[in-house]
Amino acid sequence: MQNVIWCTSCLNMSTRPRITFNEKGQCNACQWVEEKKSIDWSVRNKELLDLLDLHRSKDKKNFDVIVPVSGGKDGSYVAYQLKHKYGMNPLCITIRPALESDLGKQNLNNFINSGFDHMHISPDSGTMKKLNKVGFIEMGFPYFGWLCAISSAVPRIAAKLGINLIFYGEDGEVEYGGSSLTKNEPIYSTAYQKNIYLENGYEFIENSGVERSQLYWYTFPDDKEAKKISMTHWSYFENWDSYRNYLIAKEHCGLLENSEANTATFTNFSQNDQALYHLHAYLMYLKFGFGRATQDAGIEIRRGAMTRDQAKSLVQVYQYHLPDDLIPEYLDYYGMDLDEFNAVLAKWVNKDLFEIKNGKWSQKFSIV
Repeated sequence: MQNVIWCTSCLNMSTRPRITFNEKGQCNACQWVEEKKSIDWSVRNKELLDLLDLHRSKDKKNFDVIVPVSGGKDGSYVAYQLKHKYGMNPLCITIRPALESDLGKQNLNNFINSGFDHMHISPDSGTMKKLNKVGFIEMGFPYFGWLCAISSAVPRIAAKLGINLIFYGEDGEVEYGGSSLTKNEPIYSTAYQKNIYLENGYEFIENSGVERSQLYWYTFPDDKEAKKISMTHWSYFENWDSYRNYLIAKEHCGLLENSEANTATFTNFSQNDQALYHLHAYLMYLKFGFGRATQDAGIEIRRGAMTRDQAKSLVQVYQYHLPDDLIPEYLDYYGMDLDEFNAVLAKWVNKDLFEIKNGKWSQKFSIV
């Protein structure tokens, strides 16, 4: 605890993986907000136009670009911009998550029906369950199998169809805190996906005991195929604003919010597609000390919609807990009893930050 610090501008903690701070105590995400004010976005827009023209289908008989989507605000925004502002022909791809929500299904259908070509990939549910369980136990990452499929299945499809441009939404490391290596680099590789997005845990997929024949959607195309594919983030080319994305997706793609605030936060319009996200966010809190409300508050601070003091007050109201009504669903999914489930949680708790009180993990710190 003696070594934990908080960003002086937002609420990011030094426990966040790969985060850095300057001499003023500002995290790299807040530094990036200031840097973006001096970026000539017209130059980056020219880069975008050149990239799109390079990949635009000459005979208009093929898709130009792949956009991974869930039906949520960010993928919907990127797909909408590419199609309607830049005249591209996107193929949108969804990897079906485990324990998907009714709202998530409805939002995805609304997005598709708003006028997009779409491919739905549904990996074998038994294999995904095994890989998610391995991720939960060995990494404290309860939907690791699904995240691997998002990372690997999309470039696999791109290679098969000869579509050599993939557009993801934001670069979370740059926008929210983490490595800043790609802030001035538009194109990234599958190695970056493995090292950063999969947190060097890809070995758990390869050593999971699952038959190789069942891992098609969880393995990347070979290096020769992968090098042909340009993967990039929309946030490199345009000042990223998740609330603007929400408004555009709501108006043009049929996005619906939750009827009340989401679990452990004050927002209701993001991460609504699956039940395992709540467990993922809870484990993030237990491992690092910051939860869903902290992340949402940081976004609001950085876009100028909230002060740091307001954010602290909100985070204190929404201190993280795992809803009791979700636990039976998790036990059934992982095939665990409550003691086994709690033992996995305890394995990943940062004991410097948390202690058990009345049978619940309680934080030992206050935000500075």
